[in-house]
Amino acid sequence: MKKKMYIIPLFIPHLGCPFKCVFCNQNSITGQQQEITEEYVRQTIETHLKTLPRDAEIEVSFFGGSFTGIPQDMQNLYLGIAKEYLDNGKIDAIRLSTRPDYIDTEILQNLKRYKVSIIELGVQSMDEEVLLKSRRGHTSEDVVKAVNLIRQYDFKLGLQIMIGLPGDNLEKSLNTAYKIVELKPDFVRIYPTLVIKNTYLERMYKEGRFFPLTLQEAVEISKKMYIIFIKNNIDVIRIGLQTTENINYNKDVVAGPFHPAMGQLVESSVILDILIRVFEDKNIRNTKVTIFSNEKRISTIIGQKKFNKLFLEKKYNVKTEFKILNSLTNDKIVVCTDKKIMRISITDFIKNNF
Repeated sequence: MKKKMYIIPLFIPHLGCPFKCVFCNQNSITGQQQEITEEYVRQTIETHLKTLPRDAEIEVSFFGGSFTGIPQDMQNLYLGIAKEYLDNGKIDAIRLSTRPDYIDTEILQNLKRYKVSIIELGVQSMDEEVLLKSRRGHTSEDVVKAVNLIRQYDFKLGLQIMIGLPGDNLEKSLNTAYKIVELKPDFVRIYPTLVIKNTYLERMYKEGRFFPLTLQEAVEISKKMYIIFIKNNIDVIRIGLQTTENINYNKDVVAGPFHPAMGQLVESSVILDILIRVFEDKNIRNTKVTIFSNEKRISTIIGQKKFNKLFLEKKYNVKTEFKILNSLTNDKIVVCTDKKIMRISITDFIKNNF
């Protein structure tokens, strides 16, 4: 059985980044205000280790800002501490996030010395106009160069994408997704753009120069990108910013498609599309339907506020029942009527039917 993976997050906001992207207030996004000292890094790792199961797969992850842009001595200090825990067998991997234009041979060789195994690049978009209007300070070509270098050094690679940035639209977002597929990352994250306090984007929004996506628009675009990535064997490990004390409405989120369970909304919408196709193809109407899933997936299949359940019952005049069957993997659903039993792999269905 695959070990459950836990991340020990260490946020290094803005220390390595000379740019001020229109959407960025790293202190708000990360919830990090404290100075990042050696003592803080050790204490954070130790505190998390006390609460995690010993048989888990544990990663120390340096997020926020641009890690490889901070002074070399600080990089080596932080990485050296993480490497101690890796060498002692207390953690299993070291991960970091950075900018595409802060990757070169010397940087990657140093990361190898400290046994970093996973690099995430904040790509955001592969459209030049969107990058320029968002004040990213790098080009799509910088992304391609960084990815090619990282691949030469055999790191696991993740790419982070944003939708709904200034100048963005559905076509550009999907073009970005297809260009990301060509780069063949191991995984991606999708972040709908939020208007955060004390950012240039907040000023643009208040002056009527920026209009954020609605929640429904963000779900639909994220869903289309999710399907593209799944069809191309690329894991989508997160959709939407993680909720923190600050990342919430009535806190630092001024506007935009914020939802505390954005990923579930997207996956639930994908599953509803699958069930609609199954109901249409198998002519399921005017009957009782029982849908089995494991415990982890069941609420996503039912939908938030029972949206999927109510939609199916109204559209097809069926009575639905949802049951837990933990022998099913997270990817499997079983749909039963009095005449049919349909076993569905979510991944295979997406690859073969979308």
